[in-house]
Amino acid sequence: MSPDGRADLPRTLYDWLDARKFALVDTRPAESYDAWHVPGAANFPFGPDESFDEERLATFRRLADGTRPVVTVCAKGVTSLRLAEQLEATGDYDDVYAVDDGMRGWSQVYEAVPVEAADGLELLQVQRVAKGCLGYVVGCRETGTAAVVDATRHVSEFEDAADAAGLEIAHVLDTHVHADHVSGGRQLAERLDVPYYLGARAEERDVAYDYEPLARNEVLDVGNVALKALYTPGHTTEAVSYLVDGDAVLTGDTVFVDSTGRTELEFGAEGARTGARLQYDSIHGTLLSEPDSVTVLPGHATVLDSGEWKHATPGDPVSTTIGRLRTSLDVLELDEEAFVDYVRSHLPEKPPNYEAILAVNRGVLDLGSDAEATELRAGTEPLFCVVITPSVPSERTRR
Repeated sequence: MSPDGRADLPRTLYDWLDARKFALVDTRPAESYDAWHVPGAANFPFGPDESFDEERLATFRRLADGTRPVVTVCAKGVTSLRLAEQLEATGDYDDVYAVDDGMRGWSQVYEAVPVEAADGLELLQVQRVAKGCLGYVVGCRETGTAAVVDATRHVSEFEDAADAAGLEIAHVLDTHVHADHVSGGRQLAERLDVPYYLGARAEERDVAYDYEPLARNEVLDVGNVALKALYTPGHTTEAVSYLVDGDAVLTGDTVFVDSTGRTELEFGAEGARTGARLQYDSIHGTLLSEPDSVTVLPGHATVLDSGEWKHATPGDPVSTTIGRLRTSLDVLELDEEAFVDYVRSHLPEKPPNYEAILAVNRGVLDLGSDAEATELRAGTEPLFCVVITPSVPSERTRR
C-alpha cells in the first residue's frame, strides 16, 4: 500500500470510505476532477514532473488540514505516486498511499450485496461502485444452481459472488443489448460453457452472435426458482424484465428507483415518442400489474458528479417495491400523452461512445484489449441511460 510498493489499494480505499479518517487527494486537472471523482476527494492538481516548493507544500498542508494518513489518486496511478513520493521526501509525511491504477482501478471495485428474498431464493446484487452498474446472481439454495443477469465485463466478480454463496452458474442472461457499458454476458457464458439468453426480439437489433431467445412470459428454471421473461420494450425494442419466483423483478433499464429509462438511443429523435409510448405500456401494463410487495431491482444506481449515489449507498441493496414505485415516482402519475411529452423533454445529453459500446455488445465490433474497453467507458456518465425525474410540474395530468 505504500507508494514504493505499489500494492493494490482501490478495494482498501472503498473499505476505508466509511471511516473517513484520512485525507483523500485527487491530483488530476480540475476539469477531470469536476466530471468524476471518488466521494470526499479534494482536488490538488499535480503534474508528473512537478515538485514541491514552499508555497505549494503550504497549500497542500492547508488542504489536508493535518489529517493522516494521506491517500492520493489520479487517472492511472502515475501523478498520484509522484505526489506521494514528494510528500514522503519532505519528511513530514510517512503514511502516504497512492491508489494503484488510479481512477481506472477505482472503477473496477465491486461489492456483492445480498438482497432479502423468499426462502430458498438466493439473490445477490453485484454493484460496480464507481459506475453504478448493477448486475445480479439469482440462485436456488436447494439445488445450488444460479443464473447471472446483466453481467459487466469483469466477469470474475460474478463468478466469485456465486462461488461465495455456494452456487454454480448454469445460465447467463441480459435484459437488453446495453449501450452504457460493455456487457460480460457472452464472455461469461462462453467461459462457463452455459447458455446465453436475450429477449426473442433481439433479432431486430441485428446481433451478430448466437443466443437463446426468450419469448414473452417464457419461464427459465434455475433449479427450483422460476425466472419469467416479461416483455418490457421502450428503452430498447427487445428489453425484458425478469420476474424472480414472483418475489422480485429485475427491470434492467426500464425503470429505476428514482427514474425511468431513456428511449431515444435506439429509436432516435424521430422515434423517441414511439419508444416512450412502449415504455409507458411496459411500466403500467406489465410491471405495475405485479403485486405491490414485489421487490424492484434495477440495472443502475444514479451516480452524481461527486461520486456519491443518489437515493442509495454502495453496499446496501438498491431497490424499491412495485407499491413504492406506484406511489412515490411522480412521473408514473402522468397519463400517456403527458408521460411521453415529459420523457422527451427531460432527456440528458447523449452519452459519449454509446454507439461504439452498442456495436461491441451487438457483436459487430471487437475490442483489441481490456485497456480499450476501459478507455471506452472512462469517467462517469450518471445520466447514461436514465431520465431523471426529481419532480413533475404541478400542472401534471393524473392518470
